[in-house]
Amino acid sequence: MNNNILQRRGFGRLVLASALLFGAATAFVRPAQAADEAPDALVKRLSTDVLETIKADTSIKSGDISKIMVLVDSKIMPNVNFQRMTASAVGPAWRQATPEQQKKLQEEFKTLLVRTYAGALDQVSDQTVTVRPFRGSPEDTEVLVRTEVKGRGDPVQLDYRLEKTPGQGGGWKVYNLNVLGVWLVDTYRTQFAQEINARGIDGLIAALAARNKGNNGKS
Repeated sequence: MNNNILQRRGFGRLVLASALLFGAATAFVRPAQAADEAPDALVKRLSTDVLETIKADTSIKSGDISKIMVLVDSKIMPNVNFQRMTASAVGPAWRQATPEQQKKLQEEFKTLLVRTYAGALDQVSDQTVTVRPFRGSPEDTEVLVRTEVKGRGDPVQLDYRLEKTPGQGGGWKVYNLNVLGVWLVDTYRTQFAQEINARGIDGLIAALAARNKGNNGKS
């Protein structure tokens, strides 16, 4: 396989790892600011801040799962509609799942994402994020924000789908990510559907739990 393709895939994995941790600096954002912030400005600020945070924290760069998980729970989840992300990945079977099954699916899916991509964080070095021209209007409730992550080699496309949270104090939340033309949720939906068809919702939960126990963050 062409070395350039391999390098782009490796960089794409790094980009996705950074994207999944893009909310690392939200502790410094007042709720009112987050609510009023345009979606492209939000993505630009948080993406830049998280890269700087990773560069400065050796334990995160080394793939310390416990440190990363604390970061995810405290800083990232408030900026992601993770229920929608998980429901989309699970597909139609989500509606038949019990509340307890839905909770377990969200927990295992989050752990899967963190463990799968944590190993790429040690590659963070000189990357920068550029937001491409944003096409949206004030009345939009769902938008697409396109960015490029630049570092060694060719730039990598990274796109975010966000939704507007209703109500006072609501802001924009991410519910899907696209790296190199591949949507994260769509990728997992295919995998999850195979498991659900074979073993049902409980089978998918058990498979995710087993995979998480065996995943050292480097796969």
